[in-house]
Amino acid sequence: MKAVILAGGLGTRLQPYTFFIPKPMLPLGNKPLLEYLVEWLVKSKKINEIIICVSYLHRSIEDYFEDGTRFGISIKYSRSDRPLATAGQLKTAATYLKEPFVCLYGDSVYDFPLDKMIENHFGDKAFISMALTRYKTNLKYGFIEHSDNKKMLVSEWKEKPEISGLINIGCYVFEPEFLDSIPNSISFGMDEAVRDSIRSKKKVKSFIVEDGSFMDIGDKKSYLEAYKLYVKKLGKI
Repeated sequence: MKAVILAGGLGTRLQPYTFFIPKPMLPLGNKPLLEYLVEWLVKSKKINEIIICVSYLHRSIEDYFEDGTRFGISIKYSRSDRPLATAGQLKTAATYLKEPFVCLYGDSVYDFPLDKMIENHFGDKAFISMALTRYKTNLKYGFIEHSDNKKMLVSEWKEKPEISGLINIGCYVFEPEFLDSIPNSISFGMDEAVRDSIRSKKKVKSFIVEDGSFMDIGDKKSYLEAYKLYVKKLGKI
């Protein structure tokens, strides 16, 4: 199978770090974030080629990974001249994708059994498989509830309640026909494309991964936390 890594975003939430370095090339420990994703895909027994969708500061990614020989896998590139959001960026690689494929975001680190997710996708004859993980957080404000909306009587005060649920972690297995639902050359989010598939009654399956199997590097706070973790793993030099 082929795997697509979406690595063309501007990384605005990580500025000023991303003024001169694309977000997937930010260092984590002793290597760029994107290298961890490539290594994770190389470990899969089912992935034999990677397509990296690039745009912003694309040359630094292409010059570092080249054709993938150094990493033990074939790497190709799909380049757009402007950011197109997640699904729009994926669409640029459509000419490479005639069979089911894996797609993942280039601003996260994953550590779960991808091959099992792929096997489940085929076993369930799914149109889309989405990797999900459990998440919980406390709301910033207290919630006030009414017992009677007409009299506006307050019945309960929930101070900064905890909410929990399943969240998307940006790793998918897609059937190639999924690309038909994405318009050409416009900014189009993956959430829009997947919702269209759900509305069309396509079979969209979940694959739930354990806590700690995913790390998001989407903003400065999460990046600094991840950076400290990976530097700690290196030990004293």
